[in-house]
Amino acid sequence: MVLFSGTKSYFYSSPILCKSIASNSNHSHAAHSLDAAYIKRAAQIADNSAGFSSPHPNFGCVIATTSGIVAGEGYLYAQGTKAAEVLAVEAAGGFSKGSTAYLNMEPGDCHGDQSAVSALVQAGITRVVVGIRHPLQHLHGNAIRSLRGQGLQVDVVGEDLKSKIMEEARKSCLLVNAPLIHRATSQVPFSVLKYAMTLDGKIATTSGHATWISSKKSRNRVFELRGRSDAIIVGGNTVRKDNPRLTARHGGGHTPIRIVMTQTFNLPEEANLWDISDVSTIVVTQRGARRSFQKLLASKGVEVVEFDILNPREVMEYFHDRGYLSILWECGGTLAASAISSGVIHKVFAFVAPKIIGGKNAPSPVGELGMVEMSQALDLIDVCFEQVGPDMLISGFLQPVPDLVPVIPSEDETFAIDPSITPYESRIIFFYKTWDPYGAFSNFSPHPIQMPDGSGAYATWSSVEHYYQAHKFVGVDEPVAKDCVEKIKFAKSPEEAADAHKVRVSW
Repeated sequence: MVLFSGTKSYFYSSPILCKSIASNSNHSHAAHSLDAAYIKRAAQIADNSAGFSSPHPNFGCVIATTSGIVAGEGYLYAQGTKAAEVLAVEAAGGFSKGSTAYLNMEPGDCHGDQSAVSALVQAGITRVVVGIRHPLQHLHGNAIRSLRGQGLQVDVVGEDLKSKIMEEARKSCLLVNAPLIHRATSQVPFSVLKYAMTLDGKIATTSGHATWISSKKSRNRVFELRGRSDAIIVGGNTVRKDNPRLTARHGGGHTPIRIVMTQTFNLPEEANLWDISDVSTIVVTQRGARRSFQKLLASKGVEVVEFDILNPREVMEYFHDRGYLSILWECGGTLAASAISSGVIHKVFAFVAPKIIGGKNAPSPVGELGMVEMSQALDLIDVCFEQVGPDMLISGFLQPVPDLVPVIPSEDETFAIDPSITPYESRIIFFYKTWDPYGAFSNFSPHPIQMPDGSGAYATWSSVEHYYQAHKFVGVDEPVAKDCVEKIKFAKSPEEAADAHKVRVSW
């Protein structure tokens, strides 16, 4: 097949060959196969934005003509950029008229932004195939109704299109947005446990030496995994023994925040993670642990968060409230076992190197889980095997992708939680609150935003909460207010920004 992308055309490898159809039954099967292939392609290109579009979904769009030619493709590059549908229509140009648009997920048009729907309608698209409906309740079905209201034929996989190959295509759409779906339904960020081990199941020698178990190609894949994540979490033992940097170099993605989880706070005074010149570090610990050392880290710009009870479930619920979508766990066996037992690990990536080091006391990737019979073993779902250099990468889900529509608070329930919330306040945009009733985006999401600064330029704010708190001082021409805005802007965390405005000011 020939694939058109803007003014360029090139060959697109597809399992479907275009040929004349002899019977209606064959035509139905061929049409389903073609639809399934293009929906899978939409999911495949949507995955290109993983990590960049967070905390929003990954969107992909493929436009194909009635003769089976792919006329244009597009995917959401990052939050705030053009919609996938807009990019695909621009690439297809005049070939869009009368064509079919394939979307891995229903568009997320909301708050008056109808660009995705408008692009398809105005381009003359006559049919739209949707892989899955939008998983967030306030957007679920809205764009589909809007498209049908404009006279377009809309087929939803699993509803209007049902077959074995369609179910496989639908699964690809679920997997590409598994972080959003898991997080929206489980109230914790989507968590991936990653480790590298030898053929005999060791992650280090008896002495603790672990450099390097896996190959350079495998390590580059780890950088890619980091670039798809909002944060990386390790235990105190990893900091003490490995002194990691936990960067996403060579991965091509953004740089995730580093999180250290330690109960004793027995950490070195000098560590690579305390250098926050490029990316922030957060240490979570038991309340009251080593107060003097907490002050030392705070002086370096490292944020410290205390918990009454330090366990993975409490920590993940906390970071859910701060708007984190996906977290990569690169911890040792003890913390990995605790996270698995707490039910917060959703997927596992295991790099198995063709090496044997032996050692009765050499550590393994997962510590004690309390299992005494093989029947208690945890089975992975949707297991994939991939050779990466000399290593074997085995991945799979510990928990199935849940039901698409999460139960979220109604507007009345939201008001009961926080009476100060006014969803349609005219003077400012509607800020999502920290319990995140609409899925992934919240004031505390760890993603910078750009907003107009009043002089025609744009200013970057570390989070929505930073901007929200500073916005309270708009129009106040007082030195103390201006100083407060500066403190808010440079606050190290959304929580610090929320507290920065608490000063006594008279005007």
